[in-house]
Amino acid sequence: MATWGGLLLIILSFPLFSKSSYLAKSNELKTDASDLNLRCIDIERNALLKFKEGLIDPLGQLASWVGKDCCRWKGVHCSNEELQSQISSVHLRECVISISRFASFSGIVPPHLGNLSNLRYLDLLAYSNPNDYIGSSWVSDLNWVSGLTSLKYLDLGYINLSLETNWLQALNTLPSLSELHLYYCGLQNIPPSPLNLNFSSLSVLDLSYNYFNSLPQWLFNISSLAKLSLYSCHAKASISQAAWEDLCNLQDLDLSNNEIIGNISDLIGALSRCSNRSIEMLKLWDSHISGQLPESLGFLKNLRFLHLDENLLTGPIPESIGKLSNLKILSLVGNQLTGTIPESVGKFTQLTQLWLYKNSWGGVLSQKHFEGLKKLEYFSISSSNNAFSINLSDEWVPPFSLRFIEIDSYPLGPKFPTWLKTQKQLDSIILTNVSISGTIPHWLKKLCPQIQRLDLSYNQLGGMLPDSLAFPGYTRVIVDFSFNRLSGQIPLWPNVTHLILANNLFSGSIPTNIGQVMLRLKILDLSGNLLNDSIPLSISDMVYLQRLDLSNNLLYGEIHEKWRNLQEIRVIDLSRNNLSGNIPNSICSMPNLFWLKLSSNSLSGELSSLKNCTSLSVLDLGGNEFSGNMPQWIGESLLSLVVLSIRANMFYGNIPEKLCHLYNLHILDLADNNLSGSIPSCLDNFSSLSSWTPYSPYSHYSYWNYVFIPQMVLVVKGLPIMYTLTLYLVKAIDLSRNNLRGDIPEEITHLSTLGSLNLSWNQLTGKIPDSIGSLKQLEALDLSQNNLSGPIPLSLTSITSLSKLNVSYNNLSGKFHQPTNSKRSMIHPFMRVTLDFGGVHCKPRV
Repeated sequence: MATWGGLLLIILSFPLFSKSSYLAKSNELKTDASDLNLRCIDIERNALLKFKEGLIDPLGQLASWVGKDCCRWKGVHCSNEELQSQISSVHLRECVISISRFASFSGIVPPHLGNLSNLRYLDLLAYSNPNDYIGSSWVSDLNWVSGLTSLKYLDLGYINLSLETNWLQALNTLPSLSELHLYYCGLQNIPPSPLNLNFSSLSVLDLSYNYFNSLPQWLFNISSLAKLSLYSCHAKASISQAAWEDLCNLQDLDLSNNEIIGNISDLIGALSRCSNRSIEMLKLWDSHISGQLPESLGFLKNLRFLHLDENLLTGPIPESIGKLSNLKILSLVGNQLTGTIPESVGKFTQLTQLWLYKNSWGGVLSQKHFEGLKKLEYFSISSSNNAFSINLSDEWVPPFSLRFIEIDSYPLGPKFPTWLKTQKQLDSIILTNVSISGTIPHWLKKLCPQIQRLDLSYNQLGGMLPDSLAFPGYTRVIVDFSFNRLSGQIPLWPNVTHLILANNLFSGSIPTNIGQVMLRLKILDLSGNLLNDSIPLSISDMVYLQRLDLSNNLLYGEIHEKWRNLQEIRVIDLSRNNLSGNIPNSICSMPNLFWLKLSSNSLSGELSSLKNCTSLSVLDLGGNEFSGNMPQWIGESLLSLVVLSIRANMFYGNIPEKLCHLYNLHILDLADNNLSGSIPSCLDNFSSLSSWTPYSPYSHYSYWNYVFIPQMVLVVKGLPIMYTLTLYLVKAIDLSRNNLRGDIPEEITHLSTLGSLNLSWNQLTGKIPDSIGSLKQLEALDLSQNNLSGPIPLSLTSITSLSKLNVSYNNLSGKFHQPTNSKRSMIHPFMRVTLDFGGVHCKPRV
């Protein structure tokens, strides 16, 4: 287990320290080495010594591993059988050992462990970085485990088994095995069943975080299983009732984050027919499972945790759900559930979490739904159905004490729900788009010292925010008042880490000392307000800042030079202000900066200050006063670019061919400049425009969730369109309104996934390439206001996705042949395409 680059915790554990409750038989290990006077078996002692040879132990934790009596060694436990002591377990849980990259087994788990024939519990924690999916240790041949004939517990988590194709056959030699953990092992497939499956004692099987295409039948033949985890295995599997008939001892089933084809009623129906109905935990979130929840759900009376989030479930919650009296967590977030929520939900006296967010509920949610929920701590609900209503009186005193509440897209207002002031334990309040207005009530201010998330966005709150609000010093404190009518100056709250006040009426200067007072800020979003003056220098003191959005304000002055302290920053958006001057060189001193928007200002000069911004994925400089030749170095230094927009500036000269080195580019906007020369024929090097897999420039930052929603205005089909979460799907080239000459290069028709192409208002000549029909995903094509000649290619009629075609004001000839009616109705029966041939503007049906 070498080359781990740091400290490694190795565990060879026995039942007393086992993390599982299924094998808690510690009485088997009561005999301690100190009570034995007999020597251990030579082969087992030698196995441990060979294991020790590969380790560097700077703390001397294995200093006692000398001499012949291995039963007296630290962490070694033996059992006494026939005048010799046999090792029953080795426990190194508290030993932190550095593994040499030059160790004798070079990263391979030593097969010498297979000589410990009496070993019952083996737990290898083999990872050096908790963010690693697979550790640095590996096994290419697992046959050594066949020597561990007494083994009951085996954990090879984070051990790389991707090279071991016979792992099932090797493990099938362990008849006493009761727990098997193979999570994060890089397994590529599950082999078919051996001739004689030898897992009759197996009660726990954890195969999560691997890469299985399907699930074999033998998994469902292990009738002794009490826990089965296939979480996030990338598996595509079909569910049928028959598959689950032999698994009646299941207590914990996790199939989450897979692609499960089938109906939820088949699985629940099979589990409900088991005589013991032992299932306690059923986790199927994000598994693509569909269908309606059946009435048989009520038979699973031992069920305590039901997670069905982010699936394709439809229909109502069955009334029988009220029989699940042991339920602690019910999570149905992100489905297509409809109907009235049963009042029997209020009988869940053990329920601590109720998640009903993102569905289409109807009917009324009343106090009866909560009357028995004395232990409820987490509650969330929203509905896309306008017929849904919530009827909770102002005088109501809930039986529970919530920690978390989330209500979205329901008109609770105009007043705050006053029953919330009875909830003294709240640490998260999310009331978004619920039509509350007025000012923040005083009782809410009293809760702030314990609130770590306060989201009142998309309401009609007015007035000023007081500086006096106090928030706790947690690692993460989120305050989101965006899209309201708040006014006055920006408040200063020292402990807040995420401050989002976008789209309000705040005015005046940003406080000059904001960086000194709010040192913990990670997210600062003040966009869409009326803020003026310059950007405060103190922002450079926010060393933890990851996103800065000051866009769409009235800020003026130059962008200051003090950016070097912001080593964590990833996103800067200063667009739509009145900033002037040059871009400072220091803006490229931030190694993680991947999103830079400076569009719609009055910035000028050249762009050489951006030459070292090598981590940029998105660069938007449109609508400024930059001039000079378009820099060659963009195609040499900014190789990570996915979006490049320099539209509406004053660049001139040729489009540099080195721009074609930006292979990941999927949005190129050079419109409205003074560029000349020909269109480079190498544009087909943009591989992302000929790939079916969209590249997301912010996929690495998905953990920000709502905190970072990318926004960019693009001119598509002649109109400015604001793109947010769908930006990564847009694939567009806009070279319009320049002085480009020559032919349209045929190579541009190789960009098979291009969605929008605008070459209008140039001086292009020649004909439209006959192969233009290869652009099968094209939705908008604008070649107007050029000097193109020749016939309109017939291949254009094969682009069934085309919704706007403008070839007006050219010297084109011939007729435009539309597809036949039968073909149109088969593909897009209701689609209309806008055609512009100059002077004639029609909307024929396609």
